[in-house]
Amino acid sequence: MPYLGPPRYRTPPRWGFPALAWRWPTAVVGVAEEAPAAVERVRGRARFAASALWLLAAVAVIAAGAEIWRYVLLLESRTGALSRGVVQWSDSLVTTGSVLSIAAGIISVTTVIWWLHAARDAAAEAAGYTPARPDWHLVPGILVPGVNLVVPGAVLAELEHAILRRPATDRPRPSPLLTTWWLTWSAGGLLFATTLLWRLQDSAQAQADGVLLTAATNLAAAATAVLTIRVVDRLSLLLAPIVPSSVRRLRVVRVETATAPTRAPRPTTASR
Repeated sequence: MPYLGPPRYRTPPRWGFPALAWRWPTAVVGVAEEAPAAVERVRGRARFAASALWLLAAVAVIAAGAEIWRYVLLLESRTGALSRGVVQWSDSLVTTGSVLSIAAGIISVTTVIWWLHAARDAAAEAAGYTPARPDWHLVPGILVPGVNLVVPGAVLAELEHAILRRPATDRPRPSPLLTTWWLTWSAGGLLFATTLLWRLQDSAQAQADGVLLTAATNLAAAATAVLTIRVVDRLSLLLAPIVPSSVRRLRVVRVETATAPTRAPRPTTASR
């Protein structure tokens, strides 16, 4: 078909791009927001989880220091009376540390489960097979006493297995970092249960020992939080090895060619 020139319209056409400068698609009215990629969800949720876990680690260390101070005051009370103000400060610090530790622990568990859900989806998409455990097993496996000593480590081992693109028929073999985290998590859970049972005793010595056990439990929680940050960062990095913010952006400044570009001749059938 011969070229008849540019199209002509009786009235100005109403289709085309909006008369706006470049904006992100969500800034234009009528354009739906595109769902982020799986790896992008993993990156974002990993940052939230790391922030909550760092908060938990800091609060747990403070709570452990408060318990140690209380134990020192108990030792001093055997030979003399204690100042009322010092005792009130110690009680306030212990109570505040306990409340903040529980709150930070709840937030940390919630954000880690949130990240774990996205990481399992991204790993399943990359590996080509679905996880062995359904998603509804995660919350009971983390919250049910006794079961939560085994299931979280197994879930992370399966996640690591899928991220490394290993066959679904092979048995997951956790890495040294994940094994260390699993042992620390289980030891912290057993220490927490021991502390609760020990504090049920009424003797003065049992109560004093309970203070030390509580301090040890807080330190174990801080160690577990730090190791969890490392595990989350490692698995997230394996899923998304390139962070967009770390990539250097390039810009075309000029194009050097040996000869000037030539323009194709205008067709003879074109209308003027």
